[in-house]
Amino acid sequence: MTLAEAAAQADELAQSGAERELATLRQQWDDELESAVRSADYRERTVGYRAIGQFRFRQKLELLRRGLEDESPAARGASLVSVQLLSRGNPGVVNAMRSLLHTLATADPNNAVRRLAIVCLRNGSPQRETVVLLNGLAEDEEQDAELRRTARAVAGDLRKRAGTKL
Repeated sequence: MTLAEAAAQADELAQSGAERELATLRQQWDDELESAVRSADYRERTVGYRAIGQFRFRQKLELLRRGLEDESPAARGASLVSVQLLSRGNPGVVNAMRSLLHTLATADPNNAVRRLAIVCLRNGSPQRETVVLLNGLAEDEEQDAELRRTARAVAGDLRKRAGTKL
C-alpha cells in the first residue's frame, strides 16, 4: 500500500468515526508521511501534505505551515486542502495560520492556491481584518473572476457567522 492509499483509507476511517483504527493507521504511517513532506520531489511532498489532512494529524500543523511556504504550487495547494480538512469545526487551525493564509490569498502567484487559501479562511473565526481583505479582493476588478466570487462568498459567510456587518 502506498502513502496515498493509506491516506485515503484514513480519510474513510475518519469520516466513519473509527478513531481507534485511524490512530493505529497514523502510527503505522507516521514515518513515511514525515519522509514524504521532506522529499526533494514536489510530487512526494504534495502526497505527504495532503495525507496530513486525510489522517487528521493535528499534531503536524507545523509541517503544514512549512507546506504553505513550499516552492511548489501543488504542495502549497495540498497543504491548504489539509488545513481546510483539519479546520472543519476547529477554527483554531485557521486562526493560528491566519496571517499566512492572508498572504497566500492576496499574493500567491498561483490563482488556484489563492482560491484555496480563501476557502480555508471560511473555517476560521470571523475577524474584521479577514472580511475587509476578502471584500477588497471581491471588489478588485483586476482579480480573476473566480477568485472574486470565492472571496465574496467567504466574506458573506463570515459576516453571517459574526451576526454583524463586520
